[in-house]
Formats: sequence, structure tokens, C-alpha cells
Amino acid sequence: MNSPFLIAQISDLHLKADQKLTYGVVDCLGALRRAVDHLNASQPRPDIVVISGDLVDFGRPDEYAVLKRELARLHMPVYLVPGNHDDREQLLAGFTHHRYLPTDANAPLDWVVEDHPVRLIGLDSTRPGAHGGQVLDSQLRWLDEQLSRRPNVPTLLILHHPPFITGIGHMDRESFVNAAALEALVARHPQIERLLCGHLHRPMQRRFGGSLSCVCPGTSHQIVLDLEASAPAHFNLEPAGYLVHRWHPQYGLVTHNAVFGEYAGPYPFYDVHGLID
Repeated sequence: MNSPFLIAQISDLHLKADQKLTYGVVDCLGALRRAVDHLNASQPRPDIVVISGDLVDFGRPDEYAVLKRELARLHMPVYLVPGNHDDREQLLAGFTHHRYLPTDANAPLDWVVEDHPVRLIGLDSTRPGAHGGQVLDSQLRWLDEQLSRRPNVPTLLILHHPPFITGIGHMDRESFVNAAALEALVARHPQIERLLCGHLHRPMQRRFGGSLSCVCPGTSHQIVLDLEASAPAHFNLEPAGYLVHRWHPQYGLVTHNAVFGEYAGPYPFYDVHGLID
């Protein structure tokens, strides 16, 4: 297969039920609906969508019911990993039709999908009841085994928490547990093309174990870019965004930052006389 394969990544939906605004300000449901419409109308349309956590705001059954209804509108397969706002038990109860998900809510919701030109591995980085991320030693052993089985297949790791310090003070206060061990594992498996993360509500990138960790912006609100150690926990309503990862077997994986919404343009660079003056 020599045609491109497109993966759209969205993150941090923070859905509520009953049309309730998140933090009393943000219409996360309206934002997700606009995102779904945008992805469905994209030309070319993404082949799949991955969502890197914080699917809902408080992990409640009625919130997952809203999420299920809205994601059913997507015209392509969608794959989920939990974030620190999610509840494993309620997520599994609401998405029993997602057969790639495990069934034990008392263990991390790690999974593998082999159905596409790139291999997808979902890694549950949540610590129940905590804000920060982790991977357990048992998860690292599982991940090492999975990667060792297919060392030549391009692979994406999808997890909620970026396993590194970002410089945004309030988001760094709970460090990622076992980050160094995860980085050492990634370095042993060069087929890992990307680590796809969320949580930070901002686009950012960092080298990680010889691979690249890409953080996706939020579908609605974004965390303020404040690189002071004392940065307060604030957000703003910058343009909502997403990432598009374009895999081609000849040219590799290229990641594009994109935004949701309608903007002026497109305008041409050239007319019949050449470059427009």
C-alpha cells in the first residue's frame, strides 16, 4: 500500500451533560460538534481519529452517553485512551462496542490495534484520583513485549500525559512517574514513530527516547502559555486545534498542526502574470 494514511488526533474534550458549560465558560459540546463536522468534511478525510484523553469532565455515565452519541457521527473509526478526568469503569461501560478496549476496569486500559498501515498502541497513563501521569512497571513489561513482537512495523503510542517537564508551572507539579524508564524503553524500539499525548491543551513537541512526543491542543479551551514556575492554573479561548499525522511508506510520518474554525481565504499567491505584487 503506497497511498498516504491520515490519522487525526484530537484531545481534551471535557464533555459535560445537560448542555452545561465547563468551568461555567466553555461550550465543550459545541466545540466537539464543530470538530466532528470539520473532520467529516475534510478533503482528504482522515482515515482514523485518535483521542488522547480527558474525554469527559467528571467521568460520569451521563457524560459518556453524550460522548458516545457525538462520536457516532464520525465517518471513520475512532480510538480512545483515558485521561485524568476519565473513569475507567464508566468509560468501559459506555463503550462496550469498542472491541479493542480491555474489559477489566481495575487495571490500566492498555490496548493494541493492528488493522492499519501503522500500529496503534494505547497506553493508559492515568493514576486514579490523581492529576499527574504514570506507567506501572507491569505496563512497561507489557509494552516491551508488544513492541518486540513486531519490531519492523511503524508504531504510534497514544497516551494522555506527556512524559516530560513542559515549563508550564501548574501542569508540572505532579511529575510523570516512571518517565525515565519509559524513555529508555522507547529508545530500544526505533519503530516508535511518535508518542501522541494530550493533557496540556497546547501544541508542543519534545524528543523522547529517539522518537518524538507530540502534544495535541484541545478541541475547545487552551492552557495559557505561561512559562513561569509559579504559573497559575488558567485557560483561555484561543482557536481550537488538532493534529494530523500523515504516514507514507516511502516518506515516513509527518505531523501537521491544524485549527478548527472558518477563516478568511484561501487566497492565491499567483495570478496570470505570476507572483502577485
